[in-house]
Amino acid sequence: MSVQPYLFFDGRCEEALEFYRKALNAEVISLMRYKDGPEPPPPGMLPPGSENKVMHASFRVGDATLMASDGHCSGQTRFQGFSLSLAAPDEDQARRWFAALGEDGKVTMPLGKTFFSPCFGMLTDRFGVGWMVIAAPAGS
Repeated sequence: MSVQPYLFFDGRCEEALEFYRKALNAEVISLMRYKDGPEPPPPGMLPPGSENKVMHASFRVGDATLMASDGHCSGQTRFQGFSLSLAAPDEDQARRWFAALGEDGKVTMPLGKTFFSPCFGMLTDRFGVGWMVIAAPAGS
């Protein structure tokens, strides 16, 4: 069994995918636009002009596959109650990922030493997705 996060970017999915590609070396595995679906969306589901928005995408970050969509294209993203945890092999990588994800985002806990990691921090990226970046302890 596998559990995969499905993120709804409400109109900014393609921008988010490009951001994660640059920040985390994410790889887009598949992308389908609303106009390419076998049937049109139900009336009233999407605002006019949304046919080029992302109906479904999947992308890989390291070993994890995540899914994403523009959803209802409302422009109102609400990522609450969870964070994505990103395990870095070392402190340098943790710092690079944290800096890249934090561009135009908001740091909620700066990177620093904790009792469980030599380098841990939390932030919310420019799309409102929460991230926890943690470096593995030396020698693990």
